[in-house]
Amino acid sequence: MTIREILKMGDPHLLRIAEPITTFDTPELHALIADMRETMASVNGAGLAAPQIGVNLQLVIFGGVSVNPRYPDRPVVPATVLINPVITRIGDTEEFDWEGCLSVPGLRGEVPRWAHIRYTGMDEYGQAIDRTVDGFHARVVQHECDHLIGKLYPMRVRDFTKFGYTEIIFPGINAAEDD
Repeated sequence: MTIREILKMGDPHLLRIAEPITTFDTPELHALIADMRETMASVNGAGLAAPQIGVNLQLVIFGGVSVNPRYPDRPVVPATVLINPVITRIGDTEEFDWEGCLSVPGLRGEVPRWAHIRYTGMDEYGQAIDRTVDGFHARVVQHECDHLIGKLYPMRVRDFTKFGYTEIIFPGINAAEDD
């Protein structure tokens, strides 16, 4: 396992449309997922998308952390490997909440997301995943899957008076934890 470099906003690799994965349960795929888990854990991430480490594949991981210092008041999201995801909104309700991103260190912004979604895809073994979720879980999935279509959360911010440095907006959160 290796901790990989996380690309930062401005890197053109983050703006690509990721390619679908066609082969599952391979040593290469398992090694990539292990590297992503180690990388995410090393920086207290809530999730990580393969494009964030320069791998242009439709693969995201998220959850599995009982208390995340970057999001201390948020509920636990189940540890998930999600490949070739499809998100379907349920209803028209949007919720606004604050987001940060490992590729946008030190900043937070208020971002609209669908309140309820269904997501489908595969796990690393090629087994189907089909979940209906809301709240923080839905937000994390949408945020990570945005990376697969070349979007970073600042591209979704509607009110830039609600975008700024974590240490200013949330003085109780160590800005270094957002890096």
